[in-house]
Amino acid sequence: MTSPSPASPLIDARHITLSLGQGEARVDVLRGVSLRVEAGERLALLGPSGSGKSSLLAVLAGLERAGGGTLTVAGQDFMGLSEDALAAARRGRIGVVLQAFHLLPTMTALENVATPLELAGERHAAPQAKAALEAVGLGHRLGHYPAQLSGGEQQRVAIARALAPRPALVFADEPTGNLDHANGEAVADLLLTQVSDAGATLIMVTHDEALARRCGRIVRLEDGRIVSDSAA
Repeated sequence: MTSPSPASPLIDARHITLSLGQGEARVDVLRGVSLRVEAGERLALLGPSGSGKSSLLAVLAGLERAGGGTLTVAGQDFMGLSEDALAAARRGRIGVVLQAFHLLPTMTALENVATPLELAGERHAAPQAKAALEAVGLGHRLGHYPAQLSGGEQQRVAIARALAPRPALVFADEPTGNLDHANGEAVADLLLTQVSDAGATLIMVTHDEALARRCGRIVRLEDGRIVSDSAA
C-alpha cells in the first residue's frame, strides 16, 4: 500500500453503491455514499440497524466489493485491484476488529495473534504477538485457549491480533457489542488508547452514542445514505 500524498485523504470514497440479491429480492444497501477520511482521524459510524454501517465499513476495508463508485485507500484504487492484490494491500496495513471475536478455538491466545503475522512473513511473529498481548493486559494468558477466556479477554486478543502488525488503518465493527457494560467500557478504553498510541486511523461502527462521542467525528447513516457528518 502506497502512502497518500500530503494533500490526499487516507480514504476517498465517492458515490459508493452496494446491492444484495437480484430481481424482486434485490436490496440496495448503500446508495451513493461519499466519504473522505484523513490520516489520524477517529470516526464513528452511527445509524439504526440496516442503515448500511457495517456494509460501508466492509467496503472501505476491502472486505466487500462495492457495486459502483470509486474507492481510493492510501493512494491505491481498491475498486481496480484483483482479489489477490486487494488481500496483499490489506495485509499488515489494515486491522479489523469484529463484534464476533473470530478466534480459532484450537489455538492459544499467543497462536491466534502470531499465526497471521507468520502468514504475512513476519520473522519475529511470536515475540511481536507476545508484546501485543502484553499491551492489552494479557501477558499472563498467552497459553490459554479462547474457551478459557472471558468475552472481554477474547476481544482483547482480537484487538491484539488486529494491531500487532502495526496497521495504519483500523476498522472496528461493534467491538463492544457482545460484552456487558463494564467489559465494553474497558475494551473501548483499550481500543482507543492503542489506536491513539499507534497513531493509526480508526473507523468504528457502534450503536453506542457515548462511545461514538469519544471519536473526533460522527457520521450517521440511514437507509444506505449519509444523513449527517459532524464533529463529535
